[in-house]
Amino acid sequence: MRHTIENEFIRLTVDTHGAEAVSVINKQTGAEMLWQADPSVWARHAPILFPYTGKLTGGKMLAKGMEYTGGQHGFARDVEHTLVNRTDDTLVFELHANAETLKKWPYAFVLRSTFTLNGKTVGHTLTVDNPVEDQLRFGIGYHPAFAIPFDDKHTTTDYEFRFSELESPLCISSLPNGLLNGREFYYLARNTKAIPLTDDLFQNDSFCMVNLRSANLAIVEKDTGRMVSCNIEGYPYVLIWSAKAKPVRFVCIEPWQSLPGEENGPIDWDQRPCAASLEEGETWSTTLYTTFER
Repeated sequence: MRHTIENEFIRLTVDTHGAEAVSVINKQTGAEMLWQADPSVWARHAPILFPYTGKLTGGKMLAKGMEYTGGQHGFARDVEHTLVNRTDDTLVFELHANAETLKKWPYAFVLRSTFTLNGKTVGHTLTVDNPVEDQLRFGIGYHPAFAIPFDDKHTTTDYEFRFSELESPLCISSLPNGLLNGREFYYLARNTKAIPLTDDLFQNDSFCMVNLRSANLAIVEKDTGRMVSCNIEGYPYVLIWSAKAKPVRFVCIEPWQSLPGEENGPIDWDQRPCAASLEEGETWSTTLYTTFER
């Protein structure tokens, strides 16, 4: 089921399936600003990544003495969440551990997604509660996709990723199979505030940048200054990505609190580096603010 909130600038729609934002409409122009999940290109909009980001080493984990298999980015994006609160400018969804999730990950948890509107900014807070576990370790991240180009007068090369500070973004390689290889680190660029968008930029998949100084990373239309900007403060990893389809139809800006598994790393869940480790009764949260200046 889909639920919508709006203000004078934005109409936001979120689906209970995955607690996934599926539409962000500019109310002044009527433009859809979120990617619309064309299945021939990429069939998602803005999935939540939980309880891990990326792939599992060998596609499996050992947890509580049992082996589990898992696909990319965890399961939260693929199951129903429950709407638990709604106001004029807020939607709150929850996912509790249940018979379905326990087949994939043997831990009790509550994952809460709170969407808010403030002017042209959408806030999305992810909160994790540990109700009963001695220790709850998890990974988490965001994966929103923004429609490109903003109108039919522009093409791919009219856009660039723009940092709010001068950066020499250092990237961690997960080539060729989406797992960390532990061998390759490289600079995407040096001493720049901008990464030009081209139709070939993502031919080898995403770029995982570490320890950026910038408070914000935006996709910007160079001649007009129109943009979609994500606040990335507090995120150790920020990815940019798009599907290989040409021309580019969308771009993702993905702030993550954890990384994929390693090619030759352990499959024991407790050995996988996590975003947070919660004692029983503890709560943790992170928020992504996205501003639509277009």
